[in-house]
Amino acid sequence: MEDKLKKELGTATLKLAGHGEGGCISQGQSYHTDTGEVFVKTNHKSQAKLMFDGEMASLEAIIKTGTIQVPKPVKVIELATGGCMFVMEYLDIRALSKYSRQLGEQVADLHLHNKRQLEKVSKEQHTVGKGAGQREDTYVDKFGFPTITCCGYIAQENEWQDDWMTFYTRQRLECQLNMLEKSNGDREVRELWSALQLKIPGLFRDAQVFPALLHGDLWKGNVAETGKGPVIFDPSSFYGHSEYELGIAGMLGGFDSSFFSAYHAKIPKAPGFAHRNQLYQLFNYLNHWNHFGGGYRGSSIRVMKNLLK
Repeated sequence: MEDKLKKELGTATLKLAGHGEGGCISQGQSYHTDTGEVFVKTNHKSQAKLMFDGEMASLEAIIKTGTIQVPKPVKVIELATGGCMFVMEYLDIRALSKYSRQLGEQVADLHLHNKRQLEKVSKEQHTVGKGAGQREDTYVDKFGFPTITCCGYIAQENEWQDDWMTFYTRQRLECQLNMLEKSNGDREVRELWSALQLKIPGLFRDAQVFPALLHGDLWKGNVAETGKGPVIFDPSSFYGHSEYELGIAGMLGGFDSSFFSAYHAKIPKAPGFAHRNQLYQLFNYLNHWNHFGGGYRGSSIRVMKNLLK
């Protein structure tokens, strides 16, 4: 594997740097190379290339916004024995502490970037000498992403939709529920979902949803800091409702009040936020259920029942 890595990176030097980590999905290890230190994630599952291609596209999209630091992706490398490696910039990170407020500000900037692009384009269209074909900046007016991304190891359907409720209901919740139906056939979940579908439109009555580029899996294990500021990594990006990001962020802990206050100073809570936040947590509970088993059934049922009250 290291010979393959050496060849693909075109480096004479490939030495273990001693910074390794193991997650529940992939294994990671850093190496010294001719051009500096890199971090390499390895996964031997059959869907590893799909996962890493989506992660690479996500990192590239976030980098283009210039809003928050992520590791720069280098290359996805297929292994002859099956699986893949994903090479990226090595960052000397530590647990988030000093830069929690800055993280909130920068995540908000990430979410606002696409909307600001639209405002910039609209302004330029009304400026003399700036016409169609002269713009370098673009914006996205639909919900989805150009490629499949994975939340954990589960592939997400990112086909573009004009309507956020359609995207979220069909391509997030229903996909998770269909997986559970195949593996569990849970009658109570089916009945609750039938009732909940009728209530979802009312949760968005007072919400204006504009496509925002999301990290997609912003839990405490995917944020950190360097000596210069916050870092986010392991993204599962798509363009969606900015509030979606806060579902898992508030669900698993690890984000203090300064993060949320800084975020909401830039993106204030809209009416109905609390109920929509539960709706977004529902996806994450279902996703955990599909990944890790029935220990998450109770939480999924509880959220569905709360939303139906």
